[in-house]
Amino acid sequence: MTGTRRALASRGRLLPVAACPAALACLLAACGSAPAVTSGAKSAGDAVASPAALRSSDPATASPAPSPTPTAAAKPLAGITVGIDPGHNGLNGTDPSFINHLIWNGRANETCDTTGTQTAGGYTEARYNFNVARYLRAALRADGAHVVMTRQNNHGVGPCVDRRAQLLNHSGAQVAIDIHADGGPAWGRGFTVLEPVADGPNDQVIGTSERFGADVRSALLAHTSMPESDYYGSHGIEVRNDLAGLNLTTVPKVLIESGNMVNATDAALLTSPRFQRQFAAALLAAILQFLHK
Repeated sequence: MTGTRRALASRGRLLPVAACPAALACLLAACGSAPAVTSGAKSAGDAVASPAALRSSDPATASPAPSPTPTAAAKPLAGITVGIDPGHNGLNGTDPSFINHLIWNGRANETCDTTGTQTAGGYTEARYNFNVARYLRAALRADGAHVVMTRQNNHGVGPCVDRRAQLLNHSGAQVAIDIHADGGPAWGRGFTVLEPVADGPNDQVIGTSERFGADVRSALLAHTSMPESDYYGSHGIEVRNDLAGLNLTTVPKVLIESGNMVNATDAALLTSPRFQRQFAAALLAAILQFLHK
């Protein structure tokens, strides 16, 4: 969840679903049985269902005879590094002195991090963010990508937002996504893609970040039932100059506010494992579109 708002419209293109790899088709069908992170439980981390399990569990993609395993060179993201920052962390609220200490965000001081928002039923943004990140990581790996995540579980504190930017900047990633959900007015619905403003460190990736943001917006509209926000930004896009993750990035990057956890309709979607998988599929489609233009 993030703070002040300023609007900018954008648009993008999307690859036909028929052209997308099996990992995307499987996520869109919500196949497989990878468990979501449950409250109070230790993160499954890499214990997500394997790519093979994801593919084979979808009856629509099953074949009567085994087919050869594709080589790494044949996979659409072979040799590509993708960065994922699942916002916040499950125990941020237990260490206020650490979370509240000030860091430099590229323009001004801000706190190391926050606890994030939650639904009326207590489902936390940190948990949602990490679940979607895990589904996305599994799908990216199935398509050959090397994936770098800024945190490996949902039972820790931090790292700070400036450190998260540094981790992705130094990872060799060709593109990165910050995964969040918003805490807006109870009547408001929908997603918003947050894009960076040039401030020095990120000058070289403003244009590519805007292009990636357009791809994310198009993919979410095509592959999920979450609408564009009706209370934040314009046509699903907002530019921000006060977030370390965007101000400090040297990698093409956007931050996605996936929906409004305070709104009952959005909350029902955001807490659904099926929707979380479909949201990850949309992000995968956007990454494929961005990298293969």
